[in-house]
Amino acid sequence: MSRRHAVTTGCVLTITALTLTAAPIVAQLRTAETPAAAAVRQPPPGMLEALQRDLGLTREQAQTRLLNEARLRPVEAKLRRRLGSRFGGSWYAGSIAQSLVVATTDSADIPQVLAAGGRGEVVSRSLAELDAIKEKLDEVLPAHPHGGSVRYVDVRSNKVVVLAEEPSTTEDIIKTAGVDASGVSVLPSDEQPRPLSDVVGGAPYYVGVTSRCSVGFSVLRGTQNGFVSAGHCGKTGAVTTGVNRVALGVFQASHFPDNDFGWVAVNADWTPKPLVDNGTGGTVTVAGSRVAIEGASVCRSGSATGWHCGVIQQRNASITYPQGTVSEVTRTNVCAEPGDSGGSFISIDQAQGVTSGGSGDCTSGGVTYFQPIGEILTTYGLSLMTTAGNPPPLSTGTCTGYAQTVTGTLNSEQSVYQPDNRYYRSTGTGVHTGCLDAYDGVDFDLYLQKWNGRGWDTVATSDSSSPDEKINYTGPSGYYRYHVLSSSGFSPYVLGYKSP
Repeated sequence: MSRRHAVTTGCVLTITALTLTAAPIVAQLRTAETPAAAAVRQPPPGMLEALQRDLGLTREQAQTRLLNEARLRPVEAKLRRRLGSRFGGSWYAGSIAQSLVVATTDSADIPQVLAAGGRGEVVSRSLAELDAIKEKLDEVLPAHPHGGSVRYVDVRSNKVVVLAEEPSTTEDIIKTAGVDASGVSVLPSDEQPRPLSDVVGGAPYYVGVTSRCSVGFSVLRGTQNGFVSAGHCGKTGAVTTGVNRVALGVFQASHFPDNDFGWVAVNADWTPKPLVDNGTGGTVTVAGSRVAIEGASVCRSGSATGWHCGVIQQRNASITYPQGTVSEVTRTNVCAEPGDSGGSFISIDQAQGVTSGGSGDCTSGGVTYFQPIGEILTTYGLSLMTTAGNPPPLSTGTCTGYAQTVTGTLNSEQSVYQPDNRYYRSTGTGVHTGCLDAYDGVDFDLYLQKWNGRGWDTVATSDSSSPDEKINYTGPSGYYRYHVLSSSGFSPYVLGYKSP
C-alpha cells in the first residue's frame, strides 16, 4: 500500500507557497480585538525575522510596518471605489508604511482623501490612462531587439517606465508608437530578466529528468487536488515527480509566454495543504488571496533560496524574456535564483502569486516578478485551498442558456474583470445580458464597463445585497468587460453573458 505524502513546506515536494500574502484589494476594517488584528501582531513564524534581514528593520519596526499596512488597507479600498475613473493609484510610503498615498486627477478629491486617513496627491493621468499607454507600448516594443525588456506602470511618478539598455533607441521607437510621450519615462538599465528554472535539479519537483521548479499554492478543481506554478516550468501534459523521484502529477494546462502560469493535478499519494514553507523548518498558513497595495511587504518561498522578503514595487509590468513577453506581472525587490520559479509570493496569510523570473541573486540582491494568483484561478476555474475551507464547485444555478460562461472564486472585497481579465468586442448595437450567481449569504455585485478610448466607463450596474445579479444594457458596438466584485463573503461564482 502506498504511503500518502502531505504536500507541505516540510516536504521538499511541498506546495511551495510563499508564506506571506499581500493585502486585499478591498479589506474590512480590523479592530484591535479581532482575531485578524491579533494575527498581525503575531505574524507567521519567520516573517518578522525575514523582514528585518531583507528590509533592514528592527523587530519593532517590522511589527509596526505590518500593523500600519493592516490599518491603512481598508482606507485604500474605500477611496479606490469612491474615486472611480479619477483614481491614479495608491502606495504605502515610509520604511514602516506609516503613510498611505492616494493619487487622483481631481484636486477636489483631496479633502475626502485626507478625511479618510490618506495623503492625497494630484496627478495628470488616471491609472486607467497609464494602463492604456503601457498596453500600447507592449504592442510595439517587444518587436524590437533593443526596445526595452521591462515595462511597468509606476503610480508614484504617474508614468509608464521602460527599462532599456539603449534608451535613445527606445525613445525613437516610442515616438512612432502613437502614445503620449510625456507619460513615458525611459531609464537606462542592464536588467535582463530570465525565467528562474534550473537544469541542475535537486529540489521540490522535477519536470522530466533534470528541470527543477518550485510548487506554488495548493488548489482544487472540482474534487481534483493540485497546485499552481510557473508556466515555463512545464508544458501541458508534462509529467512531474517529487524530490525523491516519486510520481507527483501532470500539468493540466500551461501558458508561456504571454502569461507565465500553469497548474498540476496531483495523484492520490499527495495531499496538498494550505501551507507555505517559511524557510526555518516551519510553515505559514494561507487564508485567502486579497491583493496587496503597492509598497506592502511581501515574502517569497522557493526551493533554491528559501524564504526572502521585500516590498511590492509596481503592478502591471511586462517583461520580455528570450522566449517572449509576459504581461501583467507584479514587480518586487525580493531576490530569487534559478530553481525558485513557480514558488509562492505571500503577504502575511494572503496568497499573491507565483514566481515568474527576475534578475540578480540573493547574495547581491535582485528584482523578481510574480504572476498574480487571481488571474491563474480565474483562467483555469480553480479554487485556492485556504484555512477557511473549500466549498464545493458552484453549479450554474439560474445563469443557464448564455452564450459565454466563466467561473472563478473571490474572497471578501476582491474583484476581477471578465472575461479572463480582458474584454470582449461587440460588433453592433444591441442588448448585453449578464447573469451572476454565487452562494447564498454573500454579497456579490456586477458591473458592465465600456471602453471610451481613454478608460473604462461603467454603463450598467447591478449591486443589490444578494449573491445573484443580472444586467440588461442596450449599447453600441465597442469593447466591453464585466467587473465582478465580492462586497462581502467568500464564494465561487458563475458569470453567464450574451452580447450583440
